[in-house]
Amino acid sequence: MTPSCRMGLVAAVASVAIGLSSLAAADDLVDAIALTYQTNPTLQAQRASQRALDESYVQARSGLRPDVTISGSVGLSNTDPSSLNQPIGSSSLSLSVSQPLYTGGRVSTQISAAEADILGGREGLRRVEQGVIQSVISAYVDVRRDQQRLLISDDNVAVLSRQLQEAQARFDVGEITRTDVAQAQARLASAQAQRSNSQASLAISRANYASVVGQNPGDLAPEPPLATLLPATVELAFEQAARDNPQVRQADYTEQASAARVAAARALNRPSVSLRGSVGVNGGGPGGSPFADYSQNVSASAVASFPLYTGGFNSSQIRAAAERNNVDRINIETARRQALLAVSQAWNQLLGSRAVLLSNEEQVRAATIAFEGTRQEARVGLRTTLDVLNAEQELRVAQLSLVDARHNEYVASAAVLAAIGALNIGSLAPNVPIYDPQSHFNEVRRAGSTPWDGAVQGLDGVASPIIQVRPPPTATAPLAR
Repeated sequence: MTPSCRMGLVAAVASVAIGLSSLAAADDLVDAIALTYQTNPTLQAQRASQRALDESYVQARSGLRPDVTISGSVGLSNTDPSSLNQPIGSSSLSLSVSQPLYTGGRVSTQISAAEADILGGREGLRRVEQGVIQSVISAYVDVRRDQQRLLISDDNVAVLSRQLQEAQARFDVGEITRTDVAQAQARLASAQAQRSNSQASLAISRANYASVVGQNPGDLAPEPPLATLLPATVELAFEQAARDNPQVRQADYTEQASAARVAAARALNRPSVSLRGSVGVNGGGPGGSPFADYSQNVSASAVASFPLYTGGFNSSQIRAAAERNNVDRINIETARRQALLAVSQAWNQLLGSRAVLLSNEEQVRAATIAFEGTRQEARVGLRTTLDVLNAEQELRVAQLSLVDARHNEYVASAAVLAAIGALNIGSLAPNVPIYDPQSHFNEVRRAGSTPWDGAVQGLDGVASPIIQVRPPPTATAPLAR
């Protein structure tokens, strides 16, 4: 790629980043996380989905409540076409009420399934939150890394430019050959190409940052340490992941919901009892007036039904629900293994990054001494121009490797926290107001309620099918009633 093409790429990517936001940039990682937590569209969409899921609880509880309908009609009819002047008018108005008393446990188990769905949805929201925060951290340290790489590249170009000037001056006085000058020119051209690549990488990282955070990055401060949030040993990390990983917990709640739906399917074979009542008026008669000669009717009844034969439909529903529950039980183990794998991968990446970081720090220290010594020796004729260029290149490679190692160590630390379920806004930005899905649930959970909801639910739970589930996770409190 030619220098002009590289600069065009830099300008194009930079323009995309600038177009994403014209707001002031967050200058440290905490600010970036806080801004993303409050404005990120992925998080906002997931929160809206969770609020919609809250309504499933209200819909399930509606089965405990009366169904009230009102209907009316007005019409004319004529049974004798030969007497067109004698139409018969008719009108009616009726109000009917049906109150379930017992559904064999179908409604109560559907409520339990809705509760588990909501708790599982909250874990899904927590998983999305962690993913977004992890993306912010990665974007932030990517920009910081590429900024430092560009600084190193700029310094490299400046040093090699001076080295070329010195080589040219020594050539002019006959101390070195044209080959030495050409070597310096080649190294400078290579450094300039590397600087162009660093500029393009930084522009891309800035665009990615703006896409995640919603603002262009400014002069970013060093990221805060994450070591205090990490578990002391990998064994503790495995234990915390099995307990707090949102994917594992969501799978657990999903299994609870499907177990409740198995019980709801079994309730289809149980009797149901409801109270029904209606009141209405009918009017009309010969003469065409639909509102004459009104009569009233009132009825009340208790209705009990018991399914005797459904053509195998109910039995099929039970078997299908049971197999879906088997799938969800298996998915718990799948989620657990995936969480443990994520912990293992992130933990080993962290250990490797820390070891590389220590080696790179020592490499930079030694390469700096070697470069300074080689340059001084070259000035008194003990070293060649190529020796100086090689020493300078080794120093820049060591510096770039150190920057990469610091970046990789931080990203691996965030990955460990995400795998164990600890990459949350409360730990990273404690002063940011935390979105509480329970507050919206509390607002809607009593919508449409009646004073006798509890009594009907208690009656519906009598001799209802048992929900066979494992004990629920402990990190999320049950829904308030």
